[in-house]
Amino acid sequence: MVGEPRKGFDLAPNDALTQHADAFNDYPALERVFFPKTRSTWALWVMRLMGWKLDFEGMPGKFGVAIVYPHTSNWDFPIAMLAKSAIGIKARFMAKDSLFKWPVFGAWLTSLGGMAIDRSQARGVVGQMVEHFKTCQEKDEMFWLGVAPEGTRKYQKGWKTGFYQIAHQAQVPLLLVHFDHGKKVIGVRQCIRLTGDMAQDFARMAKAYEGVRGFHEKNASSIEPASRDQGRG
Repeated sequence: MVGEPRKGFDLAPNDALTQHADAFNDYPALERVFFPKTRSTWALWVMRLMGWKLDFEGMPGKFGVAIVYPHTSNWDFPIAMLAKSAIGIKARFMAKDSLFKWPVFGAWLTSLGGMAIDRSQARGVVGQMVEHFKTCQEKDEMFWLGVAPEGTRKYQKGWKTGFYQIAHQAQVPLLLVHFDHGKKVIGVRQCIRLTGDMAQDFARMAKAYEGVRGFHEKNASSIEPASRDQGRG
């Protein structure tokens, strides 16, 4: 359903932030999808109580990969789950299949949007996700995959590029979610088209995330492909 982008959300009162976000958005507002029927007002209330604001401009269609940066604290996950509920989207995230073998924990993880990934499969994680996107597109079933590209809360030089491979091979949009502890704003506004030129695309992502601060600022990883992944794509 397409609706009024700003209705019902606390937005960052910063015109410079909005202009900066729009500069890196490849998808016009008219293409964006909203979820008023499944949006959880209680989640938005809890975010407000914690001092957080949600800057949401809608999703650019039914399919895509959403990356969250920076990821430097254990607090990031519960706040991200609140934002997901406040938006109303049933975004999914990957987790090792062994975690789902525990009855209670596995059911809880699934309820949050967890997807069991079998790392032993010949297709690999990227192949499994690309195939899943294809299946969902054929059935016209919405599927958004959330990924923390750093892969850890500790500092490391560069991002793992699995998210890039998935989005590029599946030919779906890449949503750049800002997790800004400095302003206490979760920004869901910027969405880009990957070109296949990894260096160029990463440079653009780095520019888009300028000024965004993690809870532990020194733990935010540099926005570049991890050295072992250089040249892939």
